[in-house]
Amino acid sequence: MVGMRQVASAMTVAGSDSGGGAGVQADLKTFAALGVYGTSVLTAITAQNTRTVTAVHEIPIDIISAQIDAVVSDIGADSVKTGMLSSREIIECVTASLKDAEKKYPDMPGLRRLVVDPVMVAKSGDSLLREEAVGSLRDLLLPMAAVVTPNIPETETLTGLTIVTDEDVRKAAQAIVAMGAASVVVKGGHREGPATDVYFDGRDFREFTAPRFETVNTHGTGCTFASAVAAGLAKGLEAEDAVGQAKEFVTEAIRRSFPIGQGHGPLNHFYKLWQ
Repeated sequence: MVGMRQVASAMTVAGSDSGGGAGVQADLKTFAALGVYGTSVLTAITAQNTRTVTAVHEIPIDIISAQIDAVVSDIGADSVKTGMLSSREIIECVTASLKDAEKKYPDMPGLRRLVVDPVMVAKSGDSLLREEAVGSLRDLLLPMAAVVTPNIPETETLTGLTIVTDEDVRKAAQAIVAMGAASVVVKGGHREGPATDVYFDGRDFREFTAPRFETVNTHGTGCTFASAVAAGLAKGLEAEDAVGQAKEFVTEAIRRSFPIGQGHGPLNHFYKLWQ
């Protein structure tokens, strides 16, 4: 019967990027490209392009909470991904709303498949997280996470550690898991050499390495990676396998990107469909 087929769904809780390369727009493209139905909860509207962020309007917390309830109560969620949560109040709202939803819908395991992308700075260098909100992100949201996906600067901010060596990366990954996260993948895009991401689940380390491409088309890389992890979890993959799938997807999306705008262009989320 038409309409009876079950499709995995993932919910993104993040900001909107008017340029379409990052934020909720990148998340929904990633979900679609990986065969997952995407729903969205807007936390902020940004006036943004490939060069800069010119304005940010935060969504009122009652509207954020209402969006989460509207999605979960009807469509549900096989995984959840958080991105730009720019203030302490928004982080508190999202954390409380997800916990309330988990109590209300205990048979919805997707609410516990939470991927936290600790978005702090846009590709343009503009801040997307207030400094006083870092503690709330660390204390409230990270302990709920199945996977946390920080880049090197975000990892340093969360842990207070300076990362230079491979051993520094591993110590930082251990520190984030000690904060309560089930697992973490410290992304290596800001380091020299091949792009190596380090995954740690509290027991074992695993490295995911891909070639580094000479391109400016990297806008939305972090959003895309975290959403690809969430898509994998929504489809039933274990966290480590979801990270591996995400690494492959982002690598190819960068490899096959094309120029948009005059700054950092986006990835090609639909490289499998567009020739």
